[in-house]
Amino acid sequence: MMEHRVKQQSDFGIDYPIKRETAPKNFLKLFYPFHYSVGMAVEKHLSGPDLTRHQTVILWMIHSKGENGHTIHRKTIERLIGEWYDLGSPAISKVLRAMADKDLNLISIKESETSAREKVIRLTKKGQATVNEMINRTEAFIGLISDKLTDEEIEAGMEFMSRVGAIVESGLVSRRP
Repeated sequence: MMEHRVKQQSDFGIDYPIKRETAPKNFLKLFYPFHYSVGMAVEKHLSGPDLTRHQTVILWMIHSKGENGHTIHRKTIERLIGEWYDLGSPAISKVLRAMADKDLNLISIKESETSAREKVIRLTKKGQATVNEMINRTEAFIGLISDKLTDEEIEAGMEFMSRVGAIVESGLVSRRP
């Protein structure tokens, strides 16, 4: 099985043997194909035919970082989206207003009970249905990928991505140099 892995991975110029010492260099060689090719393909499937990239990201933030997957503070959206895109407060407000507009009706925007200056963003029923469609569509796409992998490759990949995500999100590794 190792020969098969070497052959597939060698397309990206991986240095063997794969060890802690070669990990940073090899990780960086995989950055473009994973972040851009894989990440953008997943984002495209999440977006589907109707959502913009910013709308997709905001819906996904509400789903993955919001309270019970449906409510989030506007300031949290602003902080998180700023990590993905160079998007300022006025631009975020514009996207949120469009998402709350009666034509889209994906979210509601209300004043926080604790601060009149803070807004609370909540998925509407249509917004929740849209997130469910996003998940179903993207799980089907990811299923096409996982069908080409062994159970061991899937388990190892999931464990690796989970650990890397936890390390980066814990703040132990600075996000900006």
